[in-house]
Amino acid sequence: MFKLHVNGKTREVDVAPDTPLLWVLRESLDLAGTKFGCGIAQCGACTVHLDGEAVRSCAMPISAVGTGKVVTIEGLSEKGDHPVQKAWEEVDVMQCGYCQAGQIMSAAALLKKNPNPSDEEIFTAMNGNICRCGTYVRIREAIKQAAAIS
Repeated sequence: MFKLHVNGKTREVDVAPDTPLLWVLRESLDLAGTKFGCGIAQCGACTVHLDGEAVRSCAMPISAVGTGKVVTIEGLSEKGDHPVQKAWEEVDVMQCGYCQAGQIMSAAALLKKNPNPSDEEIFTAMNGNICRCGTYVRIREAIKQAAAIS
């Protein structure tokens, strides 16, 4: 039995220690906003925050979470009005949308650490998030817009 802190609530799950955090979020806690992409931490679709850091939940065993605070896309803001989410809508970033939850979580973690990132810093921080639709220009524009309104 594992006790987790997810989106401000304490939750208990009975899973094997090597169960990936992604599966616990999606299957045990019904938080389906975090997506499965590659399953080997290479595409970023499964990005969540663990103690404020962007992590790939598909490759993180639940036993590694410990007492850390997990935030998913559902917990980023109560009404979906986090500055990154607002900028994503205003810039109309999404195309198919599959990778966008992970993109938004990576961008939010970046802006929390660096409220005014350069293009190079955005490229470096977002480098592990792949968008098969190629919305990278709009993603960068939205991050800059979110930085301006944060």
